[in-house]
Amino acid sequence: MEENTQENNQQNVQPQETAQPEVAAEAAPVYLSIDDFHKVEIKVGEIMSAEKIEGSDKLLKLKVNFGPEDRQVLSGIAVYYPDPVALVGIKCAFVTNLKPRMMMGMESQAMILATGGGEEPLALFRSDAPPGSQAR
Repeated sequence: MEENTQENNQQNVQPQETAQPEVAAEAAPVYLSIDDFHKVEIKVGEIMSAEKIEGSDKLLKLKVNFGPEDRQVLSGIAVYYPDPVALVGIKCAFVTNLKPRMMMGMESQAMILATGGGEEPLALFRSDAPPGSQAR
């Protein structure tokens, strides 16, 4: 009888499914054609003024000179620059042909380029070239 019980137990034992950890599917890279890349306008801009935006912990309002013109740029870099005045005089890279975007009731007319962020320090793409110089 003991043999029968063991046989029945072995037949009734189902293999347990172990939970597999979910693996985030990596997004396939999006490749731009060289023609599309040439559409992106990257220029050197000199930051003329920088100030915090009331009601926002993240945004700074920058006045940036691009040679023949000045533009207003809003950027979510306030956490990296607690004293925004430290940005004044810096020349760095901006994308200048993005569609203007409204944020907190103000228009942003370009986008500053940087690396890092999050847990890493933020690094701007600085340049010694004159304001308005275009990347090639």
